[in-house]
Order: sequence, then C-alpha cells, then structure tokens
Amino acid sequence: MKSMRCAAILVVAAVGLAGPAVGENLLPNPTFEADANGQPEGWETVTWTGEAEFEYADTGYSADRSVSISSETGADASWSATIPIETPGTYRLSGRIRTEGLDPGSGEGALMNVHGIGNAVTGSVTGDSDWTEVSVQFGAEATDELQVNCLFGGWGESTGQAWFDDVELTLVEYTNLEPVVHVDAEDVGEPISEYIYSQFIEHLGRCIYGGIWAEMLEDRKFFYFLDDNSSPWEVTGGYSPVSINSFAGEHTPMIRLTDGPRRGISQDGITLEEGRAYEAYVWVAGNTGGAPIEVNVMWGDGDDDQEGVLIEELSREFEKTSFTFTAGEDTEDGAIEIMSDGLGHFSVGAVSLMPADNVDGMRADTLELLKELDAPMYRWPGGNFVSGYDWRDGIGPRDQRPPRRNPAWQGIESNDFGLDEFVAFCREVGAEPHVVVNTGGGDLEMALQQIEYSNGPADSPMGQQRAANGHEEPYDIRWWGVGNEMFGDWQVGYIPIDDYTERHNMFADAMREAEPDALLTASGETGYWTEALMRESADYMDYIGEHFYAWDDIPDVTSHMRQIPNAVRGKAEAHRQYREEIEGLAEKDIPIAMTEWNYWYGPHIYGELGTQYYQKDALGIAAGIHEMARQSDIIHVANYAQTVNVIGAIKTSDTDATMDTTGVILTMYRRYFGETPLAVDIEEPFDAMAAWSEDGSILTVGIVNPTGNAYEIPLEANGIAFTGEAEGWTAAHDDPMAHNVPGEPQQVNMESIGSFNVENGLPVAPYSATVFHIDVE
Repeated sequence: MKSMRCAAILVVAAVGLAGPAVGENLLPNPTFEADANGQPEGWETVTWTGEAEFEYADTGYSADRSVSISSETGADASWSATIPIETPGTYRLSGRIRTEGLDPGSGEGALMNVHGIGNAVTGSVTGDSDWTEVSVQFGAEATDELQVNCLFGGWGESTGQAWFDDVELTLVEYTNLEPVVHVDAEDVGEPISEYIYSQFIEHLGRCIYGGIWAEMLEDRKFFYFLDDNSSPWEVTGGYSPVSINSFAGEHTPMIRLTDGPRRGISQDGITLEEGRAYEAYVWVAGNTGGAPIEVNVMWGDGDDDQEGVLIEELSREFEKTSFTFTAGEDTEDGAIEIMSDGLGHFSVGAVSLMPADNVDGMRADTLELLKELDAPMYRWPGGNFVSGYDWRDGIGPRDQRPPRRNPAWQGIESNDFGLDEFVAFCREVGAEPHVVVNTGGGDLEMALQQIEYSNGPADSPMGQQRAANGHEEPYDIRWWGVGNEMFGDWQVGYIPIDDYTERHNMFADAMREAEPDALLTASGETGYWTEALMRESADYMDYIGEHFYAWDDIPDVTSHMRQIPNAVRGKAEAHRQYREEIEGLAEKDIPIAMTEWNYWYGPHIYGELGTQYYQKDALGIAAGIHEMARQSDIIHVANYAQTVNVIGAIKTSDTDATMDTTGVILTMYRRYFGETPLAVDIEEPFDAMAAWSEDGSILTVGIVNPTGNAYEIPLEANGIAFTGEAEGWTAAHDDPMAHNVPGEPQQVNMESIGSFNVENGLPVAPYSATVFHIDVE
C-alpha cells in the first residue's frame, strides 16, 4: 500500500516584472509620524487574547513617534497594517523593538510577523532591551493583501511593555515561476473512491429548513406559546395553549372569539414572487360559533392583494383545508392570516406554505443544483445534532410530528424532515444514504429500532411502522455511522475514551447482528482518541471517521489554499503511523472516512454558520481533492460539510439558489477527474494531480494555480505517449475574493476551455483550478 508522491520545487529568479521597486518600503507610515485623529495613520490595534493597552507613544527610534503595547495580566495583541501584494517574490520584513520587563510567558515576547505565512516571523525581544533590529526574509505569492503585525505575545500571552518603530516591508527579488507538470505512469496508486465526493447534511441553520426543505413558515406547529417573544406568530384576541389532545407537540393554540374585531393569528415577513404559484393548508378544529374562518395570504394592503380560502364549518376534530394561489406582486413582507369574527373558539393544529413546484416537500431549485453536484452519498442527521436527536420523532404523519428545541444548535426542529424524507431525498438526487445513530444521549434500543425500521421486512415490528407510513419495501441502507464527534465534551452523552470504546463496541456488535451487511464508521479524532479506538475497537468498525476544518482566513492565497491539503495529508500520515505502531492494525486495513471537511471561517451571512466562500476557498477544495487522490490507499470516503448554506457548497435565499465557488469545484472534479491516480511533480505554489479515466483511454490532469498570473505549463510524462489532442474545464477568476450570491449572476463558473494541442502546454488562468483530458496513443 502506498500514497502518491508530489514533489515541490520552487524556482526563483530575478526578472524585470512590473510592480514595486526592489527595496521600496511598501508599508504606510512606517515610522508612525503621520497622525490621524490621535492614532498612527494606516495602523490599527488587534487584541487576539488577553488584556492589552495600546499607546501612540511620544518616543521613537529614528524620529519622535512609535507605537507601544503593554499588559500586566498577559496578552497576545498587535499593531497591524494591511497592504496589497500584487507581485510574487521574496520579501523582507524588518523593524526596531524596545522592551521593558517583558516576560514572554506562554508567548514569544515582542516580534513582527506577516499574518498567515508560517515562515514570515522575526526573532523576538524580551526582558529590558534598547532598540533592537529584527528581520525575516520570506516568499509571498501575489495576493489581495498581507497583514503585517507588530506583535506582543505571539501564539501565547506575554506581560511587560514593548515599543515598535521603523517597520519596513520590502521586495528583495521578483519570483519567476516556470512550472512543469511531470506525470509518472509507472507510479500508480490505488483507485480513487467515488465516495470522496460525498456530502453531509445536518439539522443546523438553513441547511435543511430554508435550504433543502421548501416550507416557508416558521414554527408552523407552534412549539412556542403565541405570547412568547420567540414566536413568529402574532395573536389578536383571546388565546389559550391547549395541552390535552394537542395536535402536534405539547400544546395547540386555541383562539377565543368574542364580540368585536376579527380575531386569530398571523405571520408576516414572508417572501413571495409575482406570478409564482404556491400551495398552502391549515389544520383547524373548533365549535360551530368559531366559523367561518378566513385563511388568506397577502402580498399588499389592497383587497385584491390576497388570496385564500373560507372555512365555513368547523368540527371538534382537526380537519385539513388546502388551497393554491399565484402571487400578484413581489414582496419580502407578505403575510398569512387565520381569522374569524365568530363568537365561539377555534384551534390551529398546523399550517404550511410552500412553492407549488416543491418536490415532495423539497425545494426544486436546490434539488436542481444538488443533482449537478452529483454526490454519491449523503451523511445525515449529524453532526452534533444527532447526539440529542430521537429519530422516532421524525416519522409518522408529518403535520403531527412533535416540534422540539434543536438539541445542539439554535432554533426549533420541526421534525418535518426525518428518516423517510432523507431516504426520499437521497433517491431524488441519486445518492446512497449514510445514517448516523445516536450514541450520545441515545441508547442501543433506539439504534436497533432505526436499523429495523430502515431495513427490516414489512412484517417486522418496526418494518410494520415503515409500511404504515407508506414505505412497504425496506430501504436497504448499508452505511451506518456509530456516533458523531464523541471525543468532544460538548457532545450530548460524552464519556471518556476508556468508557466510550466499550460503548462503541457494544453498539457495533449489536448493529452488525441486526444488519450483517452494514458498513460501520467509528467516530474518531486523530490523537489519543483515534489511537484508543484503533487499539480497542478495530474489530468493531469498517471505517474510521475523521473531521477537520480550516479555520483561518489567510490573506496569502497560497497559504490559504494549503490549509486543506495539509490537513488531509496530516490525517493520512497519523493513520499510517498508527498502522506502524499498533500490532495487527496494518493487516486490518481500516480506511479513513473523512466524514466532515471544509473551510470554516468568516461572518455567517446565510443564517447560522452560513459562511460565504470565495475563489481562494475553491482552490483549496481542489487541492484537497488532489491530496485525497494522493492518499487513495487510505482515504476512501470524504463528506464535504454541510452542502447547503451552513458552510455549504450551495447557497440559497428565500427565492433563489446558487452554486457557491466550492460547489463549482466539487461538480467539476466529480464530472471530469479520473479514477486511477498517477504520481505527479510540479513546482510550488502550484498543486497538481493526474489520474487515468475509467477505461484508461484518457489521462486527466488537475492543476491549481493560486497566483495572479496565467501560464502555459509544459506537460512531461514517463511511460505515456500523447496524440496531441486535449481539452479542459476550468473554474477561474482574476479576483481571489470572487464569490457567488443567490439571485445574482455567478462570478465563478465551470467553463470549457475547448480543444487545444497539448504540445503547446496546459493553459491555466490566474487563480484557477482546471481539469484537463488528454488523449493518449
């Protein structure tokens, strides 16, 4: 068993490129003499951890001013300046530092660095020192910006005081990149599993509700009391929460009617589109005096700006009334009202409003993009969510499933999307289901019932329930996850590893007995947790699950990109070490299932954890796929987290959906990259990988270019003869911060670059990932 190699050689030469002059200081206000309202112009303060005091000091090294940072209790802080870097090259950062009583503590002391570039760190100054020069030389690619820090503490907290002055960032020499791709057809790896293109969805934020699921109303089954500030419903008139014989959950709202204005409930803030058809329904019950009830959806204030239905008679039993309508105008503040001017009372059990083009309750626009993504497997329902989730709440008549508070995240779990819906979703998008069982707050009986409900015959106890819910045939689910992130003390039901290995083994043993064909994924985390599982539970798993997220928003595009492949490689190397150190483990050959992986940083603009991704993130995802191909012998599954909105490859608004930049990459590689990996060499900062197509007739080559320049990269190959014919597909943009927004034209797309002669080189655009198909003789 072996991993693919990918050597990296940086070619550096001084050339006459347009850009800053060699030796020119690129920093603004480097001696801090320029004053802007009492602060040094071009500089700002940042406190990373601890408590720091910042001073614009009346003392300096070469002139009258400097900046200072001090802390009595310990701090990691900086004076920082951010500048654009448009020219790849070798740079020098230098400056002067003076200190008094500086104790490094858990940090480094006083120093300077470039944020996000690991080797761009000067030496540190501590104790009592006069002005001391510090410097470092480092390589940087063209990027949108670099952040220079006059740093106090540094990856830990220091005490004392430090002054900084005469800071310089200068270009030492330009970098002339002359990349060549070399493919070795004699160095062949194990086939790349299609499951590395899998996805993960969790009941979190707008991943399912507001992303995949089409329901437009909040709290449609009344988890909150109507007079609770958290309720999206407004009540007019008398109201009682009825808990006896409630329709769904713990209570149902009853509206008491008396002489006077119309009374009932309403919800606003609903987005409607002119000319679009919608379908709605309501479950109501009441006495004779409670009728008639008007149910209207409104998109304006006029009598003609609404449509609905009149319920003329009520029963003491809940009855469902449905209607459809077409919105007359665009609005983001539509409303639904359920009102009566009677003299009795009526109760509302559940309400629903969806676009009429929904597919069994799922958004048609999101499904269209998910089918383009073409993931072979979806992992569900979590994630942290699963450790507090009872899957039995999510089966049976959908409108009467109990709403619950989300056990791990914000908001309410309506239980509209349960096991049956998940299987229907997988079938709709052509993917296999991977179901995670609750080993946190759940017990073994819950897990075994879930397996029997999914795979048992229709005459088994849980199979009968499935059949009664409209699904006669077993689902035949093969992939089962045994818990999620059980290494974390934030997890519901967390226990120490020594106890957890026993729990895992008990669950796995019983699950295999219930479903002999099950493929079980353990809940791992490289380090002591995974090592213990490998020693104590290796016979009780088929895959070992691992998670990683790249947390840092690094201005340097290459460094930002490298976070993902470096993390993939780190996971693989750790498992290779376990196989060397743990007796008998290598023979068991337990592959990694990277059941969560992605970037995770930035503001949450698409709901809870709904981050925006950029072209620089897309490049990292492409490089991550390359690394998984290089590690194809040990990484067999990878579930990108979390598909829609929540750190997702697809983003949605109320009315639109778009493929985010990372989704464009996943789609392109899933569609065009090969299956049998070959070893590749290429110069840094580029990342490349190659693979044969399924039938071996086409060589596919993927190249990530994290620089702002275009290249025609020569292709050399050992053991391959080319016909000369080639074609390619690329996702490129000259701005690494380009991104896609629902309802707006996509900035980043997958585009064909057409046919070309490979003898002229492989054309790669700035900030691009490209997959080439090259014909061979």
